Amino acid sequence: MEEALDIITIGESLIELSSDERLADTECLHKYYGGDTLVTAVAASRLGAKVGFITRVGNDPFKDYLMDSWTSEGLDISQVKISNEPNGFYFITRPSVEEKEIQYYRKKVAQAKLSVDDISADYISRAKIIYTSGITQSISLYSKEAVLRTFEFAKENNILTAYDPNYSSIIHTPETAKENFHDVINHVDILFMSTKHDTGSILETDSIENTIKKMWDMGVNIVVLKSSAKGGYYVGYNGAVSFTEFYTHEVVDTTCSGDAFNGAFLYGITNGYSPVEASKLASVVAGLQAKGIGAVKSVPYAKEVFSIIEKG
Repeated sequence: MEEALDIITIGESLIELSSDERLADTECLHKYYGGDTLVTAVAASRLGAKVGFITRVGNDPFKDYLMDSWTSEGLDISQVKISNEPNGFYFITRPSVEEKEIQYYRKKVAQAKLSVDDISADYISRAKIIYTSGITQSISLYSKEAVLRTFEFAKENNILTAYDPNYSSIIHTPETAKENFHDVINHVDILFMSTKHDTGSILETDSIENTIKKMWDMGVNIVVLKSSAKGGYYVGYNGAVSFTEFYTHEVVDTTCSGDAFNGAFLYGITNGYSPVEASKLASVVAGLQAKGIGAVKSVPYAKEVFSIIEKG
């Protein structure tokens, strides 16, 4: 019998080239990898979750680096497919807390070939939670269809679904983000949204209370709103709303810290935490991740996270 998984994430992987200097000035770029749902997968895995990752990888010189790295992370990559197109990549530089440069190259790449043909119903059935994002939907029309069909299957088979619109003006238009959101929202159990980026662009509201109530009315069981203005996370569940403060305000780079939060939160849910307990754990993970530069490489490991949790 094949091993059960806590979480399966679906999305893109990109080569990350980063620096703490301006791109025009730096002579050295640090190689790593990123992608929003991949960060979520790694964050959950580093806490101890059993996580599967579904994507496509390009058959280029980065292929072995990516596949070997994910295996070392403990991810189940049995469903990762190889394509002849190159891997996508992005540059990210953070010369100061106030200044950041980010540039994506994600067109005509292997990840754009991700489709419903890459999704195995038997594999999806092994998971407690299926997670993906609006960025995954934006890769191509094929990936958008794959997300919808996967969520439909999950709901039909009582598998929890989790979703983050992850609106970014670099990647989406507000119209596309709205379309992606409404395409899947009736199949979502756990919803993550940013009040800075998502709720205004997609729902055209900045009211935390109205957003949570509206999502409850649409059948979403757990709603998590990330508010930089309020300095923390609102969790709406079972008719009540709770608030968890950011673990730290001393950040270096918040790139993908929300995705790290999602991974830790889902780890908590699959391990019997209440949504409030999961948000407290996830706040620590996101805060530690934001103290470094880049997406995955600054995601903390279980020992550091749980030592902080135990100290209260």
